[in-house]
Amino acid sequence: MPTKLNRDDIERKVRQAVISLLNSDLPLLKTDANERTVTQRLAFWLQAEFREWTVDCEYNRDGDITKRISQALDQAPPDNRQHRIVIPDIIIHHRGRGSEGNLVVFEVKKSTNGDSGDSDKANLLDLKNQYGYKCTVFLRLKAGSEDITVENAIEEIEFG
Repeated sequence: MPTKLNRDDIERKVRQAVISLLNSDLPLLKTDANERTVTQRLAFWLQAEFREWTVDCEYNRDGDITKRISQALDQAPPDNRQHRIVIPDIIIHHRGRGSEGNLVVFEVKKSTNGDSGDSDKANLLDLKNQYGYKCTVFLRLKAGSEDITVENAIEEIEFG
């Protein structure tokens, strides 16, 4: 049975994985490599920190069904909900255990992506509430500049 992790443990391990990413893979950010490439490398470093868990990129399953989030439509009664497919950038979980096996869900953005990240943050909250993740992480990394260093590459990291 995996060790229970508290929020401080999770944050410490996530921060260490991000530091490992930056120490080893900073050229990906400097050259503005595809976000999927960056998240795949982050997943690699997360797996090293969360050895008793499974780290998956773009995993959209809840058991045998497609993971969907349910959002209330504006000005609609609470029973009128919109269900849409969601594909988180990275999750840390135990496959096949449902909500009991969900630990952390991530959305990652690069600074060269003009998206504010507000919809990703809302999705993270919905995923946490609907699928029982213990923690959410929104990470924005600087990209596309030779001036990026390990010390300044994290533009935003928010734990929820």
